[in-house]
Amino acid sequence: MSADAPASVVLFDLDGTLTDSAPGIHAGFRHALASVDAPEPTEEQLSMVVGPPLIDTLRGLGLDEDAAQRALAAYFERYDERGWAENTAFDGIESVLTRLQDRGVRLGVATSKSERFAVRILDHFGLSRYFEFIGGASNDGTRRAKSDVIAHSLTNLGIEPIEHAEGGTAGVIMIGDRDHDVHGAARFGIPTVYVEWGYGVDGESDDAAFTASSMDELATVLEQNTAAVR
Repeated sequence: MSADAPASVVLFDLDGTLTDSAPGIHAGFRHALASVDAPEPTEEQLSMVVGPPLIDTLRGLGLDEDAAQRALAAYFERYDERGWAENTAFDGIESVLTRLQDRGVRLGVATSKSERFAVRILDHFGLSRYFEFIGGASNDGTRRAKSDVIAHSLTNLGIEPIEHAEGGTAGVIMIGDRDHDVHGAARFGIPTVYVEWGYGVDGESDDAAFTASSMDELATVLEQNTAAVR
């Protein structure tokens, strides 16, 4: 998949794309498992936990529904208290956002993180001002799949989310660090720039339209594939 025409809207993932949130998420994940007497997570499990909906990860570990929900509640309790702040903005990301904004490109966020935490984190780092809309997962869990969050963000940006099978959603590009970003966007025919400084592993970038290993590379890809609405 590639960008056939310049995009006027760019959607950003949050964790692993805009900010390095792994410390708080990993600590919260350990706390969540301990709260239900589950085994300490392995390094491999920790490497995969950032990005996808946490309830899916907990279920994937074999926890029954009651234990998974209790672990999730424990995670959010700790994250609300201090985990959200165990986080740093990636060096150079504000420059990328500024350049896009100065060129008149519309910006939004589509993250599987709870929307209220996404807003809080971006407010904390002074990045909210770049985005017309910050979209995330719903608190009740009904909106957690990446494709659903992308549709939510598009709708709130005034863009109809049209699935790829029906022609796709033109004029949008996604930026993310995991394969669920790539595949969630692909549902709507949206190409993705896969950033290599995040939490993905080998093979996750295979279906991305572009890859970027640095902020400079990301800025170049976006300059070549975006344009302001005329």
